[in-house]
Amino acid sequence: MAEIPKAACARVGDVNEQVLHSILEIVSDGLWDWNANTGYVYRSPGWYEMLGYTAHSLTNDVDTWESVIHPDDLANVMRHFDDYIHKRSARYQVEYRCRCKDGSYLLIEDRARVIARNTDGSVARMVGAHRVICARNPLDEAFEQRVAERTRELRQLNEALRRQLDENRRLAETDNLTRVANRHRLEQVLCHQYKRAQRFQQSLSLIAMDMDDLKRINDAHGHSCGDLALITATQAISLCIREVDTLARWGGDEFMLVLPGACEQEALSLAARVRERLLALPPIGSFSVAMSFGVVQLGRDETQEQLLLRADRALYRSKSAGKNAISSCQA
Repeated sequence: MAEIPKAACARVGDVNEQVLHSILEIVSDGLWDWNANTGYVYRSPGWYEMLGYTAHSLTNDVDTWESVIHPDDLANVMRHFDDYIHKRSARYQVEYRCRCKDGSYLLIEDRARVIARNTDGSVARMVGAHRVICARNPLDEAFEQRVAERTRELRQLNEALRRQLDENRRLAETDNLTRVANRHRLEQVLCHQYKRAQRFQQSLSLIAMDMDDLKRINDAHGHSCGDLALITATQAISLCIREVDTLARWGGDEFMLVLPGACEQEALSLAARVRERLLALPPIGSFSVAMSFGVVQLGRDETQEQLLLRADRALYRSKSAGKNAISSCQA
């Protein structure tokens, strides 16, 4: 894609969106237009055709873009993207592998320019283009098929090794008692979602949770009943959350929910649903299964450490209010 002159940025931003998208419809390159304030991403028919999809058949958001980038290229692409949108580099131009509908990959060049920013300097609008650098052809496919036939056994061994490595990683990231994510996994997820929320200007909320009266349950009925309370509670919470959410054991009787894309009100509503589901569970000995909740949403320019500190403060408010309560703490 040809460079967009800086002087033209304002004129492009003034073009009616429908007119701009009509122009993109007739261009053969894979063009895209990201409205960062709404999260909507328009992609031209050429973008879909390049990857073997019917035009406009995928969701119009940044998740689609992330999903087609080769996993081994993702970190490098996002580093270039972050450097550009935060003005640490003068241009965004990067090469990476893009997954086609049939599972094969194209090597593409992705170039883009910010055409509008908000008053606080964050990105408001950005347009770019994907250009194929190296496409597959029949001779390549025939050669790859011959190679594949001779290396099938090696691939099978590699797949078995990968499954074993995946299982080892899953065990290393899972709490032994409750089978939810452990603290190590939580730190990884939170770091990833924090960077993603900052990059794409999306909401991110946390719910810190603490089991009420766990020590009293242990003292009155034994640690096996205390363990049962933790297991029962996490199973109930898991039924309330989305696939993209992460439930993790923070330590002891403390748990954390990471909610990408959720605002504070949505997180408060979820906490209320979880509390109701827990209270509907059969009691453990003479105690009801209950938790206290601290709800926070990531604030502008807030660090990850500050976000966690506010979640802890909100949880402390709930415990101080008599337990089985939901509190928030503003940034």
